[in-house]
Amino acid sequence: MLTIIGYGAMARAIIEGLSEAKIAMEVVGRDKKKLEEIRYLYPVKTRVLKDMDITGKNILLAVKPYALEDVAKKLHGKADVLLSILAGTSISALRRIEARSYIRAMPNIAAAKRASTTSLTGDEEAKEYALKIFGQIGRTVWLGSEKELDIATAIAGSGPAFLAMVAEALSDGGVACGLKREDATRLVEGLFFSYSSIAEEHPAIIKDRVMSPAGTTAAGYKALEDRGVRGAFMEAVSKAFEKANGSK
Repeated sequence: MLTIIGYGAMARAIIEGLSEAKIAMEVVGRDKKKLEEIRYLYPVKTRVLKDMDITGKNILLAVKPYALEDVAKKLHGKADVLLSILAGTSISALRRIEARSYIRAMPNIAAAKRASTTSLTGDEEAKEYALKIFGQIGRTVWLGSEKELDIATAIAGSGPAFLAMVAEALSDGGVACGLKREDATRLVEGLFFSYSSIAEEHPAIIKDRVMSPAGTTAAGYKALEDRGVRGAFMEAVSKAFEKANGSK
């Protein structure tokens, strides 16, 4: 049984994905109405967060980082494994909640479709269990340090929002040139699907295969370089990383 504390957007994506994987869960939170909604939507047990004995439980902490201290006051005993998806919250901070082992994880909202790429780090003795749980909602990448996890947060965690901007911009570009919105949207959806099938190749190789001398791709690619798109995305990752590790 996995105990999930929290029911926000990311928690719900995980709950949906794990439900498809037939993982036994209980969901804990403070709002009875939201818990009722969760119980209606998914095959899980629910309970209101009050004083709670977590002894021997495997906990997935999925609340907002600022709520950690308040939640910790309501938990008593010693958990077996504490899995945390709290961005920018170190293992030392998580020790407000007592557990035998601590794992930090950063999935993304594709967890709902069991297509997340989840980065993890933490205590080696809980590594196998953590990889098993998050492996049910997509791919996993074990990293060697919390700093690396914060960097990964900027890519795999925040990345869907960055790619959503790319998708929206490409669709808008098609509409600006004369495509109907629904056709532009379907083409962009297909583009992302197509790219995912070849994404294991190096990006430079994919680019070179598509770009012909003096062709349409070369013209568009130059426009992107002229606007500094590559540098903008690198800066986006850098800023997200700074936020994740508390830098200014």
